[in-house]
Amino acid sequence: MGKTYWTEDEVRDSAKLILGFDKTEDGVQQGTGQITTFNQLGFRGCNDKPDGWYLPDDASKPAIILETKSEAEGVSKEKHVKELFKNIDVVAKKYSKTIGILYSGSAIRVFKNKIELSDASKRLENKNYYIRLCTSQKLDSNYIFEITQKINNSLHFKFGMTDLQDRMIFTACALVAQRYNPQNGLQKLKDMDYSTFHNWIYSALSKALEEDKKQNNKLDVLLEEYASVRMSITENQEAINDFIDNVCQIANLVNSDNWNGEDVMAIFFNEFNRYRGKAQAGQVFTPDHIASFMYRLIDVNMNDRVLDATCGSGTFLVKSMCNMIREAGGSNTSKAKQIKSEQLFGIEMYRKVYALACANMMIHKDGKTNLVQMDATSAEATEWIRKQKITKTLMNPPYERKYGCATIVSNVLDSVPAGTKCAFILPDKKMEKESKLKALLERHTLTTIIKLPENLFFGLGVTTSIFIFETGKPQNGRNIKGYYVADDGLETVKNKGRQDVHDKWPALEDYWVKAIQDDNDDRYNTRQLINPAEHLSYQIPEKPFELYEEDFIKTVMDYEMYKRGINAKEFGDKLLQKVLYGSTVTGTEEGTNILVEKGEDNNGED
Repeated sequence: MGKTYWTEDEVRDSAKLILGFDKTEDGVQQGTGQITTFNQLGFRGCNDKPDGWYLPDDASKPAIILETKSEAEGVSKEKHVKELFKNIDVVAKKYSKTIGILYSGSAIRVFKNKIELSDASKRLENKNYYIRLCTSQKLDSNYIFEITQKINNSLHFKFGMTDLQDRMIFTACALVAQRYNPQNGLQKLKDMDYSTFHNWIYSALSKALEEDKKQNNKLDVLLEEYASVRMSITENQEAINDFIDNVCQIANLVNSDNWNGEDVMAIFFNEFNRYRGKAQAGQVFTPDHIASFMYRLIDVNMNDRVLDATCGSGTFLVKSMCNMIREAGGSNTSKAKQIKSEQLFGIEMYRKVYALACANMMIHKDGKTNLVQMDATSAEATEWIRKQKITKTLMNPPYERKYGCATIVSNVLDSVPAGTKCAFILPDKKMEKESKLKALLERHTLTTIIKLPENLFFGLGVTTSIFIFETGKPQNGRNIKGYYVADDGLETVKNKGRQDVHDKWPALEDYWVKAIQDDNDDRYNTRQLINPAEHLSYQIPEKPFELYEEDFIKTVMDYEMYKRGINAKEFGDKLLQKVLYGSTVTGTEEGTNILVEKGEDNNGED
């Protein structure tokens, strides 16, 4: 028996409920059907009948027009788009922002001001999702950076909070509290004393965690770490008010649908960690653009289950969440909720850093992410990883042997399912130096090595590469593909670290992802095949030996002076003095002439 398809009436009735067009709403005309004409909706002289409409009395707000088709007919034909555009043209006479939806129950196309949105949700969402497509604004990263600097400096110098991680935890907890209480939040605490301010954050944080602790009882660590933070100065009311204003500004920006991992939290954590110098506890915080690069290199998508077993403050998890939600159609989709609660997994051993990771995810309304505090080198961690059905791994583990780098990488590769793509940032020669890492090739395949820019971790004294593995399949002598991204386009900005000042990285990222996935670096010619029996690192080609005439003459002169017993250094010094101070300089149209006359003190050494 063949498949039963929805009729157009059934599709329209379903869309009415999903969009929320079935309710009465003040200041809005909304509904579905094929009886009501545009003329009845206030567009005089037009008797066409839309399948669905959302028309606010305030014409500065977006309007939504729905065009439905039967499931069997679909939405792919050009005539369907023309029908929709005809209705959009009607409402566009009044509304400058329009959303057009073509829907057949199993297929959907979305148009913003008649331009199709390829990244819109692939399922029909509530009307609020489509309204936000028209109203969200792009974030200003530099503005966020400036606010973050103000917060950091204020806590350091006006509150006397010298510990970096305490400053980060205090600010992150304030952001969580504000994000969960945007209407009755921090602004109402201005001009109140520090004790009231501090206690409100604790109470709001505790309430935000209440439901999430049912899934993850270790979230209490965040409360405990916040409670342990101590200020040296608490009487500066102006500083308290400024801190509140700055946190509220950050919270409002995080709430934007255009939030991207690097727009807020990466800047936030990079600023606070700018003063660290050499990494503490082996932690090297991953630059946001590299996290994005690695995400694309191993083809993470919205259906993946992503692991970072040394998640730090959560850079890879936040980046994955952002990209996966964007692919799903935005933060207001039902898929977004599933991604946040069921598809992101992190392990962090250090208590304060674990607290930061929890806060980082909660700032984005995601307290239920599967974050656990444990040692990634332990049997407990490997058992936990095995249960999560991981499909992709993104990691930047601690590099030094004393922190168990090789054990962590080995535990992860051995614990995820066979066929899982795993990308790690490691020191260039790490695979060659550690026998435990070399032994991994007996069980897994190292497919690709991408050497990263030499100055990526400037000041840490380490050069790194991305190592991409496919688990459960021995290397068996197969060659490894190698590439070298020598320049990422970023520049060092005073007091702001390395930034993409000239917006070079997006194009470079696109190039390198395509070049590596297509196995064809035609622009920089860095591609090489690496024999795993000889090397487990990218081999920078040696510069070819070149001999110039000057080199030959110098060698002959050095030999002649040696035979005559002449001190080359003394002779060179005398010659320089004679040229500079004992010569006649004349200028002609053909150039400058220097005449050195033989002096009495040359001792025949002309």
